Formats: sequence, C-alpha cells, structure tokens
Amino acid sequence: MKDKKEITDNAHGHQFKEAGWGYRHQQCIILFWVLTIAYSMRSCMGVSLVAMTDYNGKEENTTGLELNNTADFKPEGVLNALMLIPPYPTFNWNKKVQDTVIASFFWGYMLLQIPAGQLAHRFGARYLLTGAMTINCVVSILLPMATYYGGWYCTVVCRVAQGLSQACIVPGLHTSLGKWAPLHERGRLAAFVYGGQALGTVFGLPMTGFISASPMGWPGIFRFYGIMSGMMAFLIWFLVSDTPAKHPKISAAEKDYIEDDLGASEGKKKMPVPWMKILKHKGVYAIIVAHIGQTWGQLTLYSEVPAFMDKIMGVNIKANGLLTALPFLVMWFSNFFFSWFTDWLIVKNIMNVTNTRKFANSLGTIPAAIGLIALAYAPQDIYVVETILVLTCAFKISAHCGFQVNHIDISPNYAGTMMSLSNFISNIGSSISPIIIGFILTDVGDKYLWRQVFFLAAGFYLVTNLVYVIFGTSEKADWNDLPEEEKEDVEENVPMMEKAKQ
Repeated sequence: MKDKKEITDNAHGHQFKEAGWGYRHQQCIILFWVLTIAYSMRSCMGVSLVAMTDYNGKEENTTGLELNNTADFKPEGVLNALMLIPPYPTFNWNKKVQDTVIASFFWGYMLLQIPAGQLAHRFGARYLLTGAMTINCVVSILLPMATYYGGWYCTVVCRVAQGLSQACIVPGLHTSLGKWAPLHERGRLAAFVYGGQALGTVFGLPMTGFISASPMGWPGIFRFYGIMSGMMAFLIWFLVSDTPAKHPKISAAEKDYIEDDLGASEGKKKMPVPWMKILKHKGVYAIIVAHIGQTWGQLTLYSEVPAFMDKIMGVNIKANGLLTALPFLVMWFSNFFFSWFTDWLIVKNIMNVTNTRKFANSLGTIPAAIGLIALAYAPQDIYVVETILVLTCAFKISAHCGFQVNHIDISPNYAGTMMSLSNFISNIGSSISPIIIGFILTDVGDKYLWRQVFFLAAGFYLVTNLVYVIFGTSEKADWNDLPEEEKEDVEENVPMMEKAKQ
C-alpha cells in the first residue's frame, strides 16, 4: 500500500490524499485538548491543597477530621466574599481530610465507568463529552465558594461530581476514535489523543503552582480549569461530530476513506451491546489484563517513586519542577515516534496488526519493568535516578499503541464500551495497590522493602504483558457489525433523502 493513497472525490471534483490534513485530524486535536485539560484538572488537587490548607494540629472534632480554619477570615465586600480578590481563607485540614479530598475524585470516576461506555454507545461521544466538560466547568467554578461556605464535605461532593463527569471522557474518546480512526492511521491518531495524559501532567503541576502564587490565589486554580472546560465544551458542541457521516463539512472522499476502512455506514441503527459475546472474547480479557499491569505500574511510578526519592535518595523530586516534568515531557515527545513507527510497520506490511500491537505493548512494558528494577539498585545520585525515570517513561508510552488501541481493532462500534470495562477493572486493581504496598512498606526508610515494591510492579508489567502477547488479537470481531439481513432491513427504512446523500 502506498503511503499517500489518492481517492477521487466525485462530489467535489478534487483529489483526497490519505496522508494530508482532514477533518479526522481536527477531531483528534480537540479530543487531545479535552484529555489534556481533564488530566491537568485531575492532578491539580494535590498542589492546590498546599495553598488551601494550614494545618496547625488543633480543632480536631470527634470524628478525627479537621474543622475549617476560617475564624480569621472576614470577607471584605462582595468580591472578597465571592473569593474573587484576596485575601483568601485557608483551612485547618489534617492529612486524613486531605487524602479524603484527593481520593473522592476516584470514587465518582470508578462508579460511572461502565455506564459511561453505554452512554457513549447510545448517545454518541459529542453529547457525552460536551456534558462532561460542562459539568466540570460549573463544578470547578463553584468549588471555592462551596469549600468556604460548606467545608470539606462540600469539597468532597464537588470532587465526586468531577470524577463522575470525567468518567465519561475516556469512553467518549474511544467511541469517537472508533468512528474516526482508520486502521493505517489508528496508532498515530489514538496515541496523539492519549498523549494528553502526559502533557496534562506537565502543564498541570507548574500551572497550578503559578496560579496559586498569583493574586488569583487558590480559588483561581479551579476557576481557570472551569473556564478551560467551558471553552472545550463549546468547541466540542460546534466542531465535533459523532461520525464522519454526520460532519457537515467533510468531503465525500475522506468520509468514504474512513468508513470503508472501518466498515461503517450511515444507515446503521444503534445496535444493542452484545455483552455476552464481548465477555466471551479472549482478546478482551487480554486487554483487561494488560490494562491492569499498566495501571499498577503507572501508580507505582507516579505515586510511590516520589516518596522513594525523598526517603531513600534524599531528594524531594516534587520540590523541583524540572525533575517532576521532564519524564512526562520526554514521554509526550516519544509518543510521536512510537505512534508513527507502529503505523509504519502496518502500512509497510512488516508486521500484521496483531503482532504490531503485541510488539508495541512489549516495548512499553519490558523496559519499564527493567527501569523499576534498576531504580531499586540505583546509587544515591539524582542524575542516575532521573535518567532511569526518563528512559522508563520514554518507552512506557509505547503501550498506548498496544493494548490501548486494541479495543478499536476488535470492534470500532463498541470500542468505548470495551474501554469503559477495562478501565473500570484496572482502576479497581489500582485502588487496592496502595493497601498492598502499605503492607509491604512497613518502614519507608528501608531500601530492601522498597525493592520488593518495585519488584512487584515490575512483575505485574512482565506477567500481564506475557498474557497479552499470548492471548491478544486484533482481528475484527464478527459481532461488530449487524448481520447482512438486518443491514438490508435498516437500509429499507432509511429515508429517500438520506439515501440520496449517500
């Protein structure tokens, strides 16, 4: 197959180049910024709490949770009462309250994962993503006032609401990619969109610190992300379409190129989710297992390594913005190489799709496992440790072109549903990992116990990847499409004007 396949656009009389710019790229750019903003908002709470709290160890109530430390805060005028101008209140929340506020986001996030996949399948990604970003907008803007006037209880309610809305984002993105990402560009388009996870973290940490230190203060953090979410909701509503067939400006050639590759057609009705067939498919279980390993390893890298750097290496990596952001920034750049490389392997017929996904997943997991083991034996040298982290993150992103794209290969029509299922199960695994790590790490100053933590994460990477390599597949499932007789029934019910458009 040629890299630049040309298709004649009969409706417009010009040539459509597969390698050229198209509306599918516009869709992916918007989806990328949706995920970037969502991950920035998700990661901002830890830094925000530093500016929001001033725990003095007093005013503890009978539940062991801290009361608001707002006695010294007296609003001066309406603007100050609305927390639009300084000074701003701080709160006497102990570590238990702060951890509860951070964890509350994931309560909502896990609760709505599987229903979100169903919503995306039934109503389409455009409605779902617009609603998710709109809710994020409203809740974020109201959170500062809710925190001051309602205490930490209202903060938890707001974070749960944000988690519920953001649970819709990944299934919505995957549903959209299932309709817009043709096979030979799937790795690049999907990896570009999911690169927002890395870039969101890179932007989120320094941006949160900058805003909290400005005259906008900690309330400005949530208002900033609220406004950004509102802008994205506006762009999604007016620029994103659920399918190429519904896009008002797409050329007939680009529409045919995408739909012919995906096996999609405008006349299809909304099919019920074939849950029994999905749950019997071995490839789905291979994806779920790989997803569990990735999530566990990711939590160890992002949450436990900073504590290891502090307690064992004597370096507080969170205190150095460059050290914190560099691995994520390198991850984002290497994302472009791996996505291009895996698509190139498919286009040039060097590997079939199944083997390419397994190869990409192995590139993302095996070096990450080696990196964790190397970290366990690394000397007390920040340059050595940072180099290990950078190399680990640089390869880790390759898994986005492995298991994370695999849902779309198996079933473009049910990609969002399958992603919500694997994301839900993998997040259950990640929610219990801190408990297991807590049992192992009885002394945070013991480097031998830290080695056990890193060996466990490395083992998860290697074993789950092995399962994926053995059982994974990229063959399109026969239950992805309607049976031929049902297709004919649907076509008969398509209005004449709609047929004319086709």
